[in-house]
Amino acid sequence: MKKSVSDFVAFCADLMQPEKTVWIDGSKRQIDELNKTAVSTQEFVALNKEKLPNCFLHRSAPNDVARIESRTFICSRTKEQAGPTNNWMEPNEAYKLLSDISRGCMKGRTMYVIPYSMAPIGSPFAKYGIEVTDSIYVVTSMTIMTRVSNKILDVIGDDFVRGIHSKAELDAEKRYICQFPQDNTIWSVNSGYGGNVLLGKKCFALRIASNLARDEGWLAEHMLIVGITRPDGKKYYIAGAFPSACGKTNLAMLIPPKEYLERGYKVETIGDDIAWIRVGKDGALYAANPEYGFFGVAPGTNMKTNANAMLSCQKDSLLTNVALNPADDTVWWEGMSEAPETLIDWTGKPWHKGSETKAAHPNSRFTAPIVNCPCLSPEFENPQGVKLSAILFGGRREDTVPLVYEAKNWEHGVFVASVMASQTTAAAAGAVGVLRRDPFAMLPFCGYNMNDYFAHWLSIGKNLKNAPKIFNVNWFQKKNGRFLWPGFGDNMRVIDWIIDRCEGKEYGTQTPIGIVPKSSEINQEGLNISQEDLEQVLNVDKNLWENEVSDIERHYKKFGSKLPKELNKQLNELKQHLQ
Repeated sequence: MKKSVSDFVAFCADLMQPEKTVWIDGSKRQIDELNKTAVSTQEFVALNKEKLPNCFLHRSAPNDVARIESRTFICSRTKEQAGPTNNWMEPNEAYKLLSDISRGCMKGRTMYVIPYSMAPIGSPFAKYGIEVTDSIYVVTSMTIMTRVSNKILDVIGDDFVRGIHSKAELDAEKRYICQFPQDNTIWSVNSGYGGNVLLGKKCFALRIASNLARDEGWLAEHMLIVGITRPDGKKYYIAGAFPSACGKTNLAMLIPPKEYLERGYKVETIGDDIAWIRVGKDGALYAANPEYGFFGVAPGTNMKTNANAMLSCQKDSLLTNVALNPADDTVWWEGMSEAPETLIDWTGKPWHKGSETKAAHPNSRFTAPIVNCPCLSPEFENPQGVKLSAILFGGRREDTVPLVYEAKNWEHGVFVASVMASQTTAAAAGAVGVLRRDPFAMLPFCGYNMNDYFAHWLSIGKNLKNAPKIFNVNWFQKKNGRFLWPGFGDNMRVIDWIIDRCEGKEYGTQTPIGIVPKSSEINQEGLNISQEDLEQVLNVDKNLWENEVSDIERHYKKFGSKLPKELNKQLNELKQHLQ
C-alpha cells in the first residue's frame, strides 16, 4: 500500500480515535454484513424481500435533509481564488476548526476506509479517492455510487482525493462541508445527508474536479448524458445541465412517445447528474459519467413520469426519507401512486391519507446502481467517453424563456449558460420557488472563481474543430398555474428538433436571443397541446426579455471587473437585437 494512503488513514484514526478501523473492499459479502448491522441498530429498515430485494429505508436527521450551501466552503489559498459565488475560509483556519470539531468524534465507533474510483478504473477519465467515515449509510451508498474495490490500492497515486467524514453529533451549528482544492482534500462533519457526505459526488466530482479540469484542460460538469438512436441507426449523444430537481434524471432516462417508439427511436442513459468532458484528437468533445449509480429525487417519480428510474430502484437500493408502508414493508412517496390509507412518514411517525404534512420529504431520494437501469447504454463503460453532438442548458422558468432556442455560436452559448436562471427546489436548504441565477447549473458546485470558470469554457471552445451546438430549454412555462408543455416523454419532440439542427437542417427562426423552432417543425403527432399553447411556449416576448436584460446586468455586477469581456460583448449584442 502507498505510504501516502496509510499516512492519511493513520492521521484520521489518530485524530478521531475510532474503536476500530475496517477497510471496505466492495464485496457483496462485506456490504451484506454491514447492512445487517445497520438494520440491527435501526439505522436501516429492511424492506420487502420479494418486492424490493436487498433494499433498505434510511432516515436522516430532521435537521439534515438537503445540501446546505451556507455551510459549504471552498478553502482555497485566497478569497479571490474562490470567487464571488462561493463561501470562502482560509485553509489553516478551516483545518484548525475541523480538527477541533472532529477530535475524538469516532470514540466507540468504527471508522470505515473506502477506496474508490470515479470513472472506470484505468480509463483516461479515472480519478481515485479514499473516504473515511463512521456511517454505514455512507459505505453502502458509496458502493452504489462509485466503483469501490481493493484494485484501487494497486493503481492509486499520491494525488488521490482525501475525504474525511464523520456524523459526529449531527450538530447543525457545527456542520461544515469544506473543499481544499490545493490539497485535493474534502472534509465533511456533522451531516449524514447524501449530498453532504457521499464525498465522491458533488464534493469530488464537481468542486475538486472542476479545479483539476481547469488545470488539466477538460471540463467537470453538472450534466446528464443521454444517447438517442434515430430510425436510420445513427446515434447522437447529448449532455444537459439543469439545477437539481429540474428533470435531469427524467431526461436521461426518457421514454419517447409511442409515435417515436413505433418508428424505431431509442433512448439510452449514460448518466443523470455528472459529466466529465475531454477534447478528443478530432477536436470534438467526449463525455463520460464518472459515477456508478443514481442519487435521484423520489417525489414525482412514477411509472408514467420515469418508469426506468422506478425499475432502477427496485433492488439493491437505498431509499432515504421516503414513507414506509407497514402493510407490506414497501415504500411510498408523493406522486408515486394513490396514497395508502396509513403510512409511517419519513420521520418515523404515523401518517394518514389526507394529512396536511407530506409522507415523504420533498427531497427524499433513491440511491440505485446504474446497472439496474433498463435503458443503460452499452457505451456507459467506454473508457474514451462518447462524442457530444449538443449541450443543453435549462431550468424552471414560468415565463420569458421559450421551450428551446439555439445559441448562435460557442461564445454565445457560454453567455446563455452564464446567465441561466431557475426557480429553487427542495434539493438545497432554503426557500423553494425563488428565481435565482445559476450559471451552468454550477452555482453550488464550481470549486473556484466563476470568472475563471467562464474563461475556461471560452478557451475550451477555441480548441474545438467539431464543437457541439449549444441550446437552452425550458419545460416549465406556466399559464394560470398550469404547465403549458406536457414534458417528460414529449421532450423527445424537442430533442428531435435539436438533432435536426445538429444535422444542419435549415430550421427555426432567428430571434434576438437565438434560433427558435417554428411550431410546424415540432412533431405534433399524438401531442396533447393546443396550437395556442404551443405558440406561447415558442414565443419570445421582447418586453419580458428587456426585464431579463436588466436582471442579467445585476447578475453580472456580482462578478466585477474580472468577468470575461466576451460575455459583456454578448450582453450588449442582446440589448441591440432587442431594440
